[in-house]
Formats: sequence, C-alpha cells, structure tokens
Amino acid sequence: MKIAFTASRAPDAQEACAALTSRYRSVSQAEADVIVALGGDGQMLDTLRDNFERPVKVFGMNRGTVGFLMNEYSPDDLVARIEAAQQVILHPLRMEAEKADGTVTQALAINEVSLLRETAQAAKIRITIDGVVRLEELVCDGVLVATPAGSTAYNLSAHGPIIPLGAGVLALTPISAFRPRRWRGALLPHEAKIQFDVLNPGKRPISATADSTEVRDVVRVRVREDRSIPLTLLYDPQHNLEERVLKEQFAP
Repeated sequence: MKIAFTASRAPDAQEACAALTSRYRSVSQAEADVIVALGGDGQMLDTLRDNFERPVKVFGMNRGTVGFLMNEYSPDDLVARIEAAQQVILHPLRMEAEKADGTVTQALAINEVSLLRETAQAAKIRITIDGVVRLEELVCDGVLVATPAGSTAYNLSAHGPIIPLGAGVLALTPISAFRPRRWRGALLPHEAKIQFDVLNPGKRPISATADSTEVRDVVRVRVREDRSIPLTLLYDPQHNLEERVLKEQFAP
C-alpha cells in the first residue's frame, strides 16, 4: 500500500504529519493509493478537490476543529486501520455560473453550491428543475443545493434536512426566505438539473459559491450532480460516515 500524507497549516496537524511520515513509509500524492489527510473538514475537502482527476482513496484523521468528515486521530496501527476501513463513495456537484457578459465559470462542490445576495437588497431568484419552472420568484438572502455529505454543514444551519448517504436525493434549501413565506425547500432526485435565474441582477447582485470557489455578479447558475467523478473516503467501521449522518438526525 502506497500512502501519502497531507496536512493543514494548524500546528496539531503539522505535528501529526511529521510524526506519521517519520513512522510510516510515504510517497507523493501522485503515486499514492491512499492519502491520509490531517486537519479538519476543510483539509478533507481540499484533499478531495486536489485529486478530482485521479481515483484515489482518502483516509482523514481529525487534527482540526469540527472533523465531521474525519476519523479519530491515532498514530498507531495506521496500515491496519486503512485495510479494515469501510468505503464511502461520494459524487460532487458541478456548478456552471454565468455572468452578464456570457462568461461561464465551472466548479465542483462536495458539500454545496450556494447563491447569496451581495448587497442590502434581498435576492430575487427563479428556480427551474429539469426545464420546468417550479418557483417563479424566491425573495431571500440566498438558496443552496447540498449533497448528502454536505447536508450536515451549511444546509443544516439554514434549517435544511439531513440526508442519509445513499438516499439518492439532493437538498434544495432557501436561506432566510421572505417570499413565499411558507416555502422550506425541497428534496430532489440526484439526477435533477437545477437552474437559478437571477431576477434584476443590476439592482440585486448575487454571488454563487461551489464550496470555496466564488463567482460574483452571476445572472444564471446551473447545478447538477456529476456522477462521472467518484470520490472514495475511508472510515473506521465503528465511526463510519453513514452512522454519523444518522446520529445527526437524533442529536439534541
């Protein structure tokens, strides 16, 4: 097994990386079968983004703050843990953000694609699903589309639903919706093609963000799940991601 190590800039993560590389034989990320990511959830997302183009497995260990996507940290028996780990395969969202001049920016998101107002003016957004207008005008601070893995992140803080892995759905969640008052979002099949049209972008500018890639002053945003890109995460059997997502639904 060829293992590579990567770490965030946090002192705990850097210290752990130094200890592990001195203890276990390591290779570059380009040569690795498995990448061990040390840090928090941000480091896990960065590691996955850096390896979208190649089939690599990622085993994360928490040396950060939240660590929802990470395993517990231990320097012992690392190879045995990786060999015994359970696989979770995720697929990212692909965002196509169009500006008024026709420029289109594409980006991938593991957690969510979010649209947010840029000024004090509320956003006005038309929502189309698979070519059918489902909401003519949403007046809000913003709206987001979340994957099951990302449903416990920004989506949850916006009062969106937690989605079990493997459910085959995406969460469409408004952020501080003003009109329609009673709309709380929707669950969409994972193959849905979602389009957001910004209404009156000159007066009500909106930015679109795919995880950490932001595009400002957009006029149209298309979002779909990209099933051609599999992301493989490894988890200790007793702390697998499916169990964590399930526990979050019963958290006090």
